[in-house]
Formats: sequence, C-alpha cells, structure tokens
Amino acid sequence: MADLRITSLYIHPVKSLAGISVSSFALTDRGPEHDRRWMLVDPQGRFLTQREYPQLTLLATSIQGDTLVIYERADPQEPLMLPLRPAGGASLEVTVWEDTCEALHPSPAASAWLSLRLGITVMLIYMPEASHRRVEPDYARNEELTSFSDGYPLLLIGQASLDDLNTRLPAPVAMERFRPNIVFSGGSPYQEDSWLSFCIGPLLFHAVKPCARCVLTTIDPITGERGPEPLRTLATYRSRQHKVLFGMNLLYEGVGHLSVGDALQVVSASDPTFIPPNL
Repeated sequence: MADLRITSLYIHPVKSLAGISVSSFALTDRGPEHDRRWMLVDPQGRFLTQREYPQLTLLATSIQGDTLVIYERADPQEPLMLPLRPAGGASLEVTVWEDTCEALHPSPAASAWLSLRLGITVMLIYMPEASHRRVEPDYARNEELTSFSDGYPLLLIGQASLDDLNTRLPAPVAMERFRPNIVFSGGSPYQEDSWLSFCIGPLLFHAVKPCARCVLTTIDPITGERGPEPLRTLATYRSRQHKVLFGMNLLYEGVGHLSVGDALQVVSASDPTFIPPNL
C-alpha cells in the first residue's frame, strides 16, 4: 500500500476569510482548534460567505499568541486585533444554512471596522464553548459537533486528486480554493472517495460524506476575481445527482493532535483497489 502522509494542514479562524497554513493543530470536540469559531453575519444574524461577497477573501487572518489578527491583504499595516477567545459580548442567535445556534457579538468596534472595509453591514460573531451545533443527523455517528463550518468538523483532500484536476484545467489552481483542513500525499487520485475509516496515530476517522462544491471554488483566493473554473471542469467528470464532488467530509473519535508528516492508515474502504476517474 502507498505511503500516505499529511502534507498540509489548514485552519480558517473566520468563516470565509482567508485561512492559515499550520504545521499542526489540536482536534477539539468540534474540529481543529480555532477553526471557524468566528463568522460574519448580516443584521438579521444570517451567515455571510464568499458565495455572495467574494471580497471576503481579500481579508486575511493570523493568530499571534492569544490574539486573532484580521487584516487587508492590500494594506496589512492597520490590522484588527481581538482576543482569540473573547470573554463576553452580547448574545444572539445566528443561522448557518438550516442551523440556528447561539453566538456572542464581543466587539461592535470590530464589526464597524469590517463593515467599512467590506462595504456591507456585518457583525463579527464568535461561537462560545456553551454553543453546540451538531452535524447532520443522517450522517452523525455520535451526535458530533461542528463549529461554523458548512456542516462537518473536518475536510480531507488528497494532493493526487488536485494534481489530476490540474492536468484537466486551462490553468492550475491551488489547494486553498477548496478550503480543506487536511491534505495528504501518496496513492491515487480520488482514493479518498472509497475510504470508510482510517487512522492517524491513535485517532480514528470516518469518511462520512463527499463534499459538494459550489461557486466559492471559482473565486481566486488572492484577487477575489471570479471565473468558471475549476467548477466547470469538475462538473464534466465529478458529478453525481446534480452535485459536483471533491474532497471528503470527516468525523472522528476522541481528541488529539495532527501534524504535517503524520501517516494515514486506511482501516476500511468500500473497495481499496478502486480508482474512480469518474463518479
């Protein structure tokens, strides 16, 4: 069997803002530590993403100790700085897709800073520990939690899958287009489609649902410009039931740490020899 290893790890402290490449992260009860614990919402508490506002990608993030830093790529000299784990704030209900959950609005000043730069009225809100958002019950194994992700605590993509996609595109795209948490090397393109469960060290992961891709993948993460690719090409060979699939959503048992270089060991698969060029 091919040597499968983690090559990249990503967290996205603020949903739909630029993410951060990290060498390791802790897994919590709802995904990687600091991943999508913050989110932008409109005045009605509805979540906002690059799907409607591609300019969100022009705001980058970093973590400095216990501080969350948000800054404009074009003008990083005047960043917004906030406690990574705010101690308080006004409580409100927010919606992510069909889910409603409790959140905190810790800093009206931060919301004003973001509204000015984005040209829309937004609130920057935080998910406290007491707020529990559960994954889709049809795919849950033990009432697992997630943060402000689209639906699951982890997203996995094989580097070989992106490499294969890039051979089909007019111009290659970076992995950041797909906003995964875990990227691994080794093996064949799209092999993650057939996995049922795998281990990284003592942690057991379950591949529960392929990730349906949307227009967000067509936004250049550096410029914010939108084009037809890679969604147009993916649709020609990665479509199933009117959805374009790329990557695998994961659940896992327990908590622990993941690091670049960690080995993956497949425990079970629908067909370990299956290499699906098409769905």
